[in-house]
Amino acid sequence: MLSKIDQSKAPVKTGSIYPEPYAALMAGRRSLRLGDAGGLTQFGVNIVILAPGAKSSLRHWHLHEDEFVMILEGECTLIQDAGETLMQVGDCAAFPAGNPDGHCFVNTTAAEARFLVVGTKAPREVATYSDIDLMVTIEGKRAVFTHKDGSAYAAPAHSHPALAPTGAADPSLKQGSDK
Repeated sequence: MLSKIDQSKAPVKTGSIYPEPYAALMAGRRSLRLGDAGGLTQFGVNIVILAPGAKSSLRHWHLHEDEFVMILEGECTLIQDAGETLMQVGDCAAFPAGNPDGHCFVNTTAAEARFLVVGTKAPREVATYSDIDLMVTIEGKRAVFTHKDGSAYAAPAHSHPALAPTGAADPSLKQGSDK
């Protein structure tokens, strides 16, 4: 049975699951959890909303999860290893699992920007942050941050309410697509 999703009633997630000092860098970011609102369990669907000057996440890549992004409103700059790409309404980007080309989106304009993110929900996911010595492993409902060599991160392992037993890990959490 198809169900129309009332976006005004969809759960809203602000910030990220990052430990400090990285969590503070996600000010101005929020997302509408449309997949959660529709009861989806196999993939996540979110609308990420970036205030002027906000960024979607730390630049990252996923080991096991694919991501797809489509700009719905405003403009964003996609930042990857090769440089920056202006993304406007209707522009799409795909990030296949296992491709170590870190990505994030930044709103450098004076207007709000919105983009759709669709991503798989792997039972165990590892995201690597390209510009800093940080990785996250999400298994079940728990996110554990480590250095890239696997050694413990100085901050304690982090559990986030969005990863609580009532819901599956959402790929957008790891993007900022989600993290």
